Amino acid sequence: MQGKRMGIVGAGGFIGGRLAARAQEKGWEVVGFSRRPRVSNGVVSEWRIWNEAPVLSGLDAVVNLAGEAIDQRWTDAHKQAFRSSRVGVTQTLVDALETCSERPEVLLNGSAVGIYGDRGEEILPESAVAGEGFLADLCRDWEAVAFRAAPCRVLVWRTGVVLGVGGAAWGKMKRVFSWGLGGNFGSGRQWMPWIHVEDLVGGMLHALEAGISGPVNGVAPEPVRNEELTRELAKVLGRPAILHAPAWALKVGLGEFASALLASQRAIPRALEESGYAFRFARLPEALEDLVGGA
Repeated sequence: MQGKRMGIVGAGGFIGGRLAARAQEKGWEVVGFSRRPRVSNGVVSEWRIWNEAPVLSGLDAVVNLAGEAIDQRWTDAHKQAFRSSRVGVTQTLVDALETCSERPEVLLNGSAVGIYGDRGEEILPESAVAGEGFLADLCRDWEAVAFRAAPCRVLVWRTGVVLGVGGAAWGKMKRVFSWGLGGNFGSGRQWMPWIHVEDLVGGMLHALEAGISGPVNGVAPEPVRNEELTRELAKVLGRPAILHAPAWALKVGLGEFASALLASQRAIPRALEESGYAFRFARLPEALEDLVGGA
């Protein structure tokens, strides 16, 4: 993509930083957005201030990865932060696109597999209807705002659990299991859609460059049950995982956030596979071996 410019909202974060580096390797010039002034480096060639009227001129693609972390108790204040950092930021972006004299060709906007709610054994391609619950409602509203960016090509990236060295999910899991304190959440039978961070950023770039539009499940092609994750992670770390967190205990300790850990979402990446994306880590054991070797 020599000569193309990509703007990334969240370029300083875990995923945004990985995406910026990979995009630059593929010939993109990367422009980052930040609420405070930052110095350009070898990856991000230019930083622009993120405010109520961000400057989007000169960009061919915009990637919006903004969003307050949800792995905390869902107080009313936190719920408002989840919404404003997702729906609010996306609305600001769409408003800026409407007034941009030279619109970017494509917007890749964040979303999550939480849009499906708790679906048991149902297989969930991108065509599956939205579910119920706080996260499903949040993601539905988030995506609806993003699609208002038309006539730009819009794709919404429904992320699963991202496994990567330096990421929050992997860091917490590795630490707990290394202490021998790992175990199933609830019954352990719930499906957990996951993805290695290398496939996350690789899939995003593929989707941008392959002309994909609409929702994209950013998950590996082989989802696993929570009990399988527990077993495989304990195996690769050489630690026991005999503890069990009953659903009632999770609900008492974590409140409404427990619903996200107990929900079953058997999401599959149909859009990526049908467009020819080749996963580097399609199976969980290989992904975990890579991560343990990397940290």
